[in-house]
Amino acid sequence: MGGRSIEREVSFNSGRTICDHLDAGRYAVIPIFQTDTGSLFILPQHFLHRGKISDFLHRLETEAERLSWDELKKRVDFVYIAQHGRYGEDGILQGMLEVLSIPYLGTKVLGSAVGMDKATQKQILASAGVDVARGLVIQPTHLADLSPTILLEQLATVGVQLPVIVKPVHEGSSLGITLVKTPEALMPAITLAATADARRTQPVIVEEALEGMEFVCVSLEKIKNVDGIVSRTWFSLPLTEVVIEKESSFFDYEQKYMPGRALKITPARCTPETAERIVAACHQATAVLGFSTLSRIDGFATKDGRIVLIDPNTLTGMAPSTFLFNQAAEIGMSHTDLINFMIENELHAYGLLQDSNSADSQGVSMETAPEKKIRVAVLLGGDSNEREVSLESGRNVCYKLSPQRYDVLPIFVNDNMELFHVPQKLLIKNTTRLIAEGVTPEMHLEWSDLPRIADFVFIGLHGGRGENGSVQGALEMLGLPYNGPGVLASALCINKFKTNAFLRSKGFATPQSLLLEKATWLALNNNKETYLTKLLEQHSLTLPLIVKPHDDGCSVMVSKATTLLELIDILDAYFSSNKTVAMLEEMILGVELTVGILGNENPQALPPSLAVAKKGILTQEEKFLPGEGENQTPAPLPSTVLALVQQTVRDAFVAIGCVGYSRIDCFYQSAEVSPTGKERVVLLEFNTVPALTPATCIFHQAAEIGISPMEFIDAIVKLGLEHHQKIIVTPASCSTTTVDETVFKPIPEEALQAAVEEPIKPETKRKSTQDESASLEPAQESFTMSLF
Repeated sequence: MGGRSIEREVSFNSGRTICDHLDAGRYAVIPIFQTDTGSLFILPQHFLHRGKISDFLHRLETEAERLSWDELKKRVDFVYIAQHGRYGEDGILQGMLEVLSIPYLGTKVLGSAVGMDKATQKQILASAGVDVARGLVIQPTHLADLSPTILLEQLATVGVQLPVIVKPVHEGSSLGITLVKTPEALMPAITLAATADARRTQPVIVEEALEGMEFVCVSLEKIKNVDGIVSRTWFSLPLTEVVIEKESSFFDYEQKYMPGRALKITPARCTPETAERIVAACHQATAVLGFSTLSRIDGFATKDGRIVLIDPNTLTGMAPSTFLFNQAAEIGMSHTDLINFMIENELHAYGLLQDSNSADSQGVSMETAPEKKIRVAVLLGGDSNEREVSLESGRNVCYKLSPQRYDVLPIFVNDNMELFHVPQKLLIKNTTRLIAEGVTPEMHLEWSDLPRIADFVFIGLHGGRGENGSVQGALEMLGLPYNGPGVLASALCINKFKTNAFLRSKGFATPQSLLLEKATWLALNNNKETYLTKLLEQHSLTLPLIVKPHDDGCSVMVSKATTLLELIDILDAYFSSNKTVAMLEEMILGVELTVGILGNENPQALPPSLAVAKKGILTQEEKFLPGEGENQTPAPLPSTVLALVQQTVRDAFVAIGCVGYSRIDCFYQSAEVSPTGKERVVLLEFNTVPALTPATCIFHQAAEIGISPMEFIDAIVKLGLEHHQKIIVTPASCSTTTVDETVFKPIPEEALQAAVEEPIKPETKRKSTQDESASLEPAQESFTMSLF
């Protein structure tokens, strides 16, 4: 800590915080203070908590032990760098430690040197396509010949005009920065920046002043070392939004480090899409600049939609309430958790700590900290016709989540989408009505309470707002990770008509269908038979037909009509309910199958199940009633057919944008049955939050490849955490889980790894025909989709 730069006071503050929070049970902490002349001392404890360096500087020679660089190598095993600015953050200290072969925390020599030179940094980022602030670099040798007129002309050539930001190339902590609004203020600001460190004159950057949301994005690197094979993965902590004080021009030194100054809002008040763009840009910059372990990048999400990076840093201030700790706290990491996390990652990188327990491992022996449990809120019930199935699913999830790994919070969702944290005595009730009658005001939760009490939300809701993107959108807004696909895929898949139209546009085979509105039907009076005859002819549909909701599942209100009169009776009964739209769908002949999918970037189709319907259409009883229904898993079909089915549903899962898991219902048609004369798989519907009742077929499918229900649900949670860590910034304001436990811990079970990581290799590819991708005829509901 300390050091030779003008940021030495910030560094001292950071070093003190590290010493305070280092796990003394795992590490012997040695505070090393460097003076501004370069001397090294082991800092006595009674100096460590002083307010500033001058409080003890004059006493070091008599009360502290002096060290040489070569003696340092004999005294320490590892160096945690808490120095900022020149000599500590720019590759100089890193170079010395490299020469001495002392392992240290953070970015290595090249990345550090680039990270502290803002001019070189901007050039590298711009050449890689990263948006940086437009401007000029003024070398010290050009200062004497510069005038405001010349400078303004030069700025105009790069599209910049007043106001501008003037800052030194080699300093941090906002030292030497000025917002310039008038030509007269340009030269004084440039002089201030060039001489920010009075010991030398340095280059100056003059760049556009940006308007928009100022953000701070801190990313951490997760490093694993298994038997000498090192793997690295970056993830970002929740973004911080900086709101400067009204009387200020920019985020200056005092606002950065004085308690209570400015507004530092974590997580940032931006859309998930904006957060995703910010994180993506920062990860790209981190990779391009060669940072490791930690990356802090400041920037702006501008009013015109740009994501502009203005200040990448290889280290960040470590004061007790600084950005890093605030953001880490949002995902449940304490100061000690975070510091241990970073140190252990470096130890992995150096091969001093390995994941392998093999006898030849030469790692440092270190006790593993007790594993913290992930708090999972399980939503069950809901407002749809499928609420009773949801209760069964949600309750089963609660029971199947490993008690060693998870703290489970059963959350009942009533008809009004209100939340109640229910105890076991209510959870065990066999109907949602009994639960609704038994909840008390003390059990009530606001949706906004979820980030405070949960690290992950397991959606056990089916149909309605639980599966149509609404709950998914609410959780995205709250910054909470959850199971299954996101808003777009959920909203699309709940609408069977639009899903089928989209899939047809992608070349998949789906049933032809049309939508009929209640208002249209009720207005027909005695003309129903004539109207239906013309309607079916217009859409090339023939009886028999399937009538079902376009936005419900679990076989709710599904009927088969074999005659026109039967169709009329079915529609009359259908529209006597609260349903306003009926979907009339071509009846597909063939082998009815249902297939589970598991995975994110590399999903795998589970072994298909053959659904045996006694009455031609699967009923709710056959699906969920014990002793009823029949699912043959794997389906008794040739291996080449099973491979074709698996490949087709996997392709559809990816095409529709699903992640995590889903279940897809389909028909297999042999060449003899298919109207195309070629075998094909006809996709019927997607279930983005499939039932997880105790005997559901997706558990059968998982069991076929060695995955137990508990392992399967565990995989769903891990996939959800993994996916949401990549795409959103998670507030989870009172989370207690660490990043290592949620996102980066590999699924331990061998069977589970096979299910999530290893794709099934089909023996044949899905075949499509020209008429499978024929354009959709206009129907009662138009559908426009941009293909990408």
